[in-house]
Amino acid sequence: MNFGFSEEQELLRAEVRKFLDQNCPLDEVRKLSETPEGFSRHQWDRMAELGWVGLTMPETHGGMDLGWVDLLPVLEETGRTLYPSPLISTVLAASVIERAGTEAQQARWLPGLAEGSRIGTLAWIEASDSPEPAGVELSGAADGDAVVLRGEKLVVPDAAIADLFVVAFRESDDPEAVSLAIVEKGTDGLHVEALPVMDATKPCGRVRFDGVRVDPEERLGAAGTGWPVLSGVLDCGAMAVTAEAIGAAEAALALTVGYAQQRIQFDKPIGQFQGVKHPLACAFVDIESWKSLTYFAAWTLDEQPDAAPAAVSRAKAWASEAFPRIAIEFVGLHGGIGYTWEYDAQLYLKRSKWLRPIYGDADHHEARLATLGGL
Repeated sequence: MNFGFSEEQELLRAEVRKFLDQNCPLDEVRKLSETPEGFSRHQWDRMAELGWVGLTMPETHGGMDLGWVDLLPVLEETGRTLYPSPLISTVLAASVIERAGTEAQQARWLPGLAEGSRIGTLAWIEASDSPEPAGVELSGAADGDAVVLRGEKLVVPDAAIADLFVVAFRESDDPEAVSLAIVEKGTDGLHVEALPVMDATKPCGRVRFDGVRVDPEERLGAAGTGWPVLSGVLDCGAMAVTAEAIGAAEAALALTVGYAQQRIQFDKPIGQFQGVKHPLACAFVDIESWKSLTYFAAWTLDEQPDAAPAAVSRAKAWASEAFPRIAIEFVGLHGGIGYTWEYDAQLYLKRSKWLRPIYGDADHHEARLATLGGL
């Protein structure tokens, strides 16, 4: 049985790699991350034209109707370059709309997301930082047939550039009852503030809801029924950022191996010393391990959804612990230069720190694995 990527998937990987090499090497990544928007609109439009943004979205609404496995090569390559774009945010927002929205809602919002003319994101984390349904505290008070939202969301990915927000809120005291809605940019009472971040390629923001009115046509699903949908999409998010981490970690490893082959100490390349080559070998094993787990997780999201929570948690837990550890080692193996702003090793360290908590840290996913296992 062939467990590798298909010829079409490898061609997609090659095209993404070529596009990024030509348009956004790390020098350009640095420049883009310092701009007000934090990414290139022109490159985003081009990615959408090539079909990468709508890869997993329904064909009837402008997408390509492919699976998460097909998106894996794109994510690995964008991670390899630390490419700044709202790709994951937009894909996840579209996934919620596809799963919970009516046909009319899908026709209203999905085409713009697929063609890249609109950027979407999920707004669900709050001050408690809890990845469980009880962590959703944003209040939705009934106002006739509408709902009025009051509260705030934190660490919302790509908040400052988003055109629409998929928002999780609460209408009752039932801790499991979470509702979903779409709130568009410019809505009365919606305030978005960019937050300072460690990894400038992954911007986030605070979104405040001061009496934001949600009409029935902007609700996604019935009241209190949103958590199963949101939980499934958060698994997709955890898999997606872990897939990006594969590319980022492989690039950091290649950078460090190259340095170890060139840096001479005691008339030898430092890569010949056990204190250097053994950590590099262990890092390679770690990366290959969470790569295999991530590939399987993506497959379960497409083919065996019931097995996906455990598969995703295994991959995300491993990557959340391993990537920061080996990224610190990579910086240390560069010596003093690794800590400088001018050198690229620190960029991968920052990405690893961003990865650790997003869509649940290792503690959360290990606890979930224990629960899924009956402990």
